[in-house]
Amino acid sequence: MIKLKLDAFHYGYIIVFCCCLIMGVNIGLVMSCAGIFYQPVSEELGVSVGKFGLYMSFNYLASILMLPIAGKLMTQLSARVLLTISSAVLGLCFISMSLFNAVWQFYVAGSVIGITLAFLFYLSFPTMISRWFKTRVGFFMGVCSAFSGIGGILFNPLGAHLITTLGWRTTYALSGVLILMLVTPIIGILIRNYPKDKGLLPYGENEQQQAATSNEDVEYATAIRMPVFYGLVVFAFLIICVSTLNLFIPNYITGLGYTLQQASFVASAVMIGVTIGKVALGMINDRSNLLGVAVTAAFGIIGLSLLLMGNVGIMVVAIGGFLFGWAYAGVTVQTPMLVRAVFGNKNYPQIYSNISIAFAVGGAITSGGWGLLADYISFKFIFSLGIAFLIILGAIGFYILMFSSKFSKTL
Repeated sequence: MIKLKLDAFHYGYIIVFCCCLIMGVNIGLVMSCAGIFYQPVSEELGVSVGKFGLYMSFNYLASILMLPIAGKLMTQLSARVLLTISSAVLGLCFISMSLFNAVWQFYVAGSVIGITLAFLFYLSFPTMISRWFKTRVGFFMGVCSAFSGIGGILFNPLGAHLITTLGWRTTYALSGVLILMLVTPIIGILIRNYPKDKGLLPYGENEQQQAATSNEDVEYATAIRMPVFYGLVVFAFLIICVSTLNLFIPNYITGLGYTLQQASFVASAVMIGVTIGKVALGMINDRSNLLGVAVTAAFGIIGLSLLLMGNVGIMVVAIGGFLFGWAYAGVTVQTPMLVRAVFGNKNYPQIYSNISIAFAVGGAITSGGWGLLADYISFKFIFSLGIAFLIILGAIGFYILMFSSKFSKTL
């Protein structure tokens, strides 16, 4: 018997806690802290930083191949089991990396990590929040997503200190132990697949609303034949391409004649924008997905435009970086909110996993491709191209929501 328990503490908050833990620790260590290991590991192995860093390319490639399968598994099997196993495997990979003596071993580990990230990074919080909440979905997605940046803020200086004092091998091992001893058992014990497993309805839903909204879910076979599905693929590809411009902002700033410290200040402004933007965009999307698309595109365009005016002064550049961070935040907030708005919750993991392939492909291409373009043309050109991408994705977002509104009336 499903009971409505909205006035009391809802178990959905425990799900939010688990997703924040996954994003803050697991994803924070993998995605936000990878760079601190590049120099010490490559020096000991006797390879270039670029050659060692290729293990992240294997990470992206494995995620690309795994995402369609992961989405199907998240729909058919226990998300609790899949996320727990993925976390355990990730922890073991970190411990194993502390023992490696050849770069090819990191390529293998990177591939295995990529498989786990298909579940932990791309599907964990978008799937679980959509299952457990009917209201404030965007807010909680933003909070969970923001924890990957918070994890980076905490673990980057700590990891750098540990590498300096204990060495990179011990730091890898300690990272793995943290994942195995903290995150893995907690999510294994606390996560539940659906509210009905706890005798609950999703937060914010009553039985009448459940009956009224159950018909809004689009079947997977129908979704992949809809033009809007491919519009979302392009949207995801463009927004991840824009986000990777962040990798080159410090070089652009120093190239304008500013000091490294000033470039670091701008980089921090970007990350503040990302963290605040994730939560704020989530709240905005709870009121209007259309406004969320508008803010994502407009703030990104204004931010990159201010960066292009870099000679005016460092504060203008910093404000530009902060606003650009909001567009960066759209990767993990705006995109899943659009997918949910169009296709509903029932087949969300399978649909979103296929759209998320565009994230991995776009990230793999532009994380190096922007740098090559900048070498042969200029940073101003790639930032201008980023503005063009934001204009296009904004138009696509508006089209998607217009189509969704018309489509829902025919259901």
